[in-house]
Amino acid sequence: MIKSKKLLSKNKISHGFFNRIGGKSTGVFKSLNCGPGSNDKMENVQKNLRIVKNKISKKSKDIFLTHQIHSSRFVFIDKNYKFKKKKIEADAIITDQKKLPIAVLTADCAPILLYDKKKNMIATIHAGWKGAFKGIVDKVIKFMLKKGCEPKNIIAAIGPCISVDSYNVRENFKKKFIKKNRNNEIFFKKKHKKVYFNLPNFVKFQLKSNNIDNIDLLKIDTFNKKNNFFSARRSLKLNHDDYGRNISIIMIN
Repeated sequence: MIKSKKLLSKNKISHGFFNRIGGKSTGVFKSLNCGPGSNDKMENVQKNLRIVKNKISKKSKDIFLTHQIHSSRFVFIDKNYKFKKKKIEADAIITDQKKLPIAVLTADCAPILLYDKKKNMIATIHAGWKGAFKGIVDKVIKFMLKKGCEPKNIIAAIGPCISVDSYNVRENFKKKFIKKNRNNEIFFKKKHKKVYFNLPNFVKFQLKSNNIDNIDLLKIDTFNKKNNFFSARRSLKLNHDDYGRNISIIMIN
């Protein structure tokens, strides 16, 4: 489990970015696969989620996850929230409830954990290029501000995700971003006639655009095998049928 130094100093919350080590899954899912949407045995995924929950808190409620769809949709859990058996389709979770661990699943996309230290409100964001492009970061922060949070009190941690040197994209991918905003040119670089996209910096820029200055960017590349994270792109390169999911989690104590 990897922690953000900026969040670690706050004793009202617990958090962690987990890689693939320390779980019960086997094969391509070895070993801490936390993705119910993968083709892994569900009993193994459930065991892995319990391992993660116990690392965060043995006395908390079960980890709250959504069915992620690369959207700009989020869910807010307050004291009146009605929990349902069917998973909500959303890519971000916001809550002010204690002992409720909320989490995001990734396998190259950027996981973002947010914490307002005065309002005692937390959020998780699944920021792949699609969600980030659609404005999920903006929407979550604007909602938090509506609920009384302030940019100066928000700490943001961008967890392990695919780095620019590993994120080769097509020319029309770049054109899509430039068409939306000419300034997006800065998030692309060319190397050996190939185009590469800087997802972590793109996400960081969106946070900065919302006046969030207290940002911890963990520069850990999920594509790089030595870092022991699940990676959708690496799995595709290796011709694997499927891949595991990394979990990033935060909870108000």
